[in-house]
Amino acid sequence: MIETCSKRCMLLGTVCLGVLTIVILILESHLAETLSGSHKMKNKTFPTENNSTCWMHQPFKIISECHPCSDFEIRSKSIGVCIHTSFKEILKCENGETVTRSCDRVAYLEERAFWKFTIWSFVLGTISSLAVMLRMRVLNHKAKRRARQVIANGSI
Repeated sequence: MIETCSKRCMLLGTVCLGVLTIVILILESHLAETLSGSHKMKNKTFPTENNSTCWMHQPFKIISECHPCSDFEIRSKSIGVCIHTSFKEILKCENGETVTRSCDRVAYLEERAFWKFTIWSFVLGTISSLAVMLRMRVLNHKAKRRARQVIANGSI
């Protein structure tokens, strides 16, 4: 079935699938943030600095999003929350207390890794497609040359 499709049809199908993939990724990212963003963090218990748990009982604001701890903080163990996951976020509770809490992952680092993977997959796919097209051209040229030789020799 796929052998009967023209190059234009195959290109159109590939572009449509690529656009559909990007739309689904955007929707999935948006829905993941809105549906489970606030509930996920309240159910997890992460180590906190100075054993403060005000963020569990009171409303809080995130002053600094989850980000990696520095190498110095991890090695020196100056901030206890950096020992567990190597990531930290800073919260400010309603009563004014500032708390450093360990967190499990950094969104922008995961997103960057995803886009690196996507770009490399696209590059490798493009190179592979070009190699296949070049090989097909070479094989077609050889087949045409053999057919010309057979016709020229007159031995059909």
